[in-house]
Amino acid sequence: MHTAMILAAGRGERMRPLTDTTPKPLLTAGGKPLMVYHIERLVSLGIRHIVINHAWLGEKIESFLGDGSRYGARIEYSPEQPGGLETLGGLRHALPLLGEDPILAVNGDVYTEYDFGRLMDLPMTDRAGHLVLVSNPPHHPKGDFSLDESGRVQDVPGYTFSGIAVYRTDIFREVPDVRAPLRPFFQKLIREGRLTGEITSAFWCDVGTPERLKNLDERLRSRQENAGLKSAEEDR
Repeated sequence: MHTAMILAAGRGERMRPLTDTTPKPLLTAGGKPLMVYHIERLVSLGIRHIVINHAWLGEKIESFLGDGSRYGARIEYSPEQPGGLETLGGLRHALPLLGEDPILAVNGDVYTEYDFGRLMDLPMTDRAGHLVLVSNPPHHPKGDFSLDESGRVQDVPGYTFSGIAVYRTDIFREVPDVRAPLRPFFQKLIREGRLTGEITSAFWCDVGTPERLKNLDERLRSRQENAGLKSAEEDR
């Protein structure tokens, strides 16, 4: 796997007024923009080609990240129409940039400590996509999908889709280049038995409100302080 896509086109209505002037994936927690955590983790695994879609304040994302060279990455951008194309539409619109091999996709407005490395060598010959699911957070108590005994995704609420997935790019070729949500497409793949998944207990946060952003910031800063104290003690 050589390419990843960070989905960053959302408006972030529930994050207003913060997102009136800053695109949601550039909001900071622990002193760092959310999407930079993704970029650094992807690069550490050897994924250096990163495609980012954007619609709302996209010029600010391009201005901040540039070509990605300061992170050791090569970043390309997939601008969308005002209002965006939703997730499936965004993936289809970016297809010319994604190449032929499977890609790792992650929502730009989540923070996670899930190990992307688990997905690096995932065989994709017999599946169209592979989803990472998490336990349902308080704001999404019913969840999205379940897994059967063989690890195939079922369209039955049980766990929440984390926004982390691996996709074969050829599955998007027949999708019209228009605004389109992802769930109906998932449901088609589920009926065909072509969507698998896994459940992770790794920390994950959908940073969808100012309160969640504040809580995440406090968590990360507390960890940084503890790490600093431990390092100081070891240096004595």
